[in-house]
Amino acid sequence: MTPAVVFDFGAVLFQWQPLRLLQDTVPELAPDEPSARALAARIFESFTPASDWALFDLGQLDEAALATRIARRTGATEPQVRKVIDAIPPHLVAQPASVALFRELRAAGHRMYFLSNMPAPYADSLERHNPFIAEFDDGIFSGRVGLMKPGAPIFQLAQRRFNLAPELTVFIDDHTGNIDAARALGWQGVQFESAAQCAGELRALGWR
Repeated sequence: MTPAVVFDFGAVLFQWQPLRLLQDTVPELAPDEPSARALAARIFESFTPASDWALFDLGQLDEAALATRIARRTGATEPQVRKVIDAIPPHLVAQPASVALFRELRAAGHRMYFLSNMPAPYADSLERHNPFIAEFDDGIFSGRVGLMKPGAPIFQLAQRRFNLAPELTVFIDDHTGNIDAARALGWQGVQFESAAQCAGELRALGWR
């Protein structure tokens, strides 16, 4: 069976800098880095299971309901929260070095997939504005399947749907918990810090 590479999207193939996002979008709530960090913790709750944002990633809340819940919980106004929600799709800019690594691995003959915690509206936007996504063999967005990382079921779904041989699969993600979940299924894992670091680790593992 041909080896397979599975990419995460946010903070791997696409920019994800929540502190900068908040400072640019709602500077009155995040005038400096410490306040932005505190606001990010309140809004995103580390994307933990059952948090408001996790329910959005799972497709169980729409943007309006998400804004209402976060505003009630944080003290921000709904228009402020909605500004943050609406600013995220244009913030998710493809990172050239990561895209180049993806294309290099694809050209080497590996099967290429993605596995991303992403609500359906953001997934739709990414696909509209990034034609290279169509170069993947297949992929899973959490908002379209009602499952999310690091839960085992989404990895098991990916393994079945992509017809993965665990020992011939490497998963690239920026979160330790997600890498651990993949390794529990027998996949190899590389925790992403930068395209250059990731390329070096893939080379050491024999993937380049």
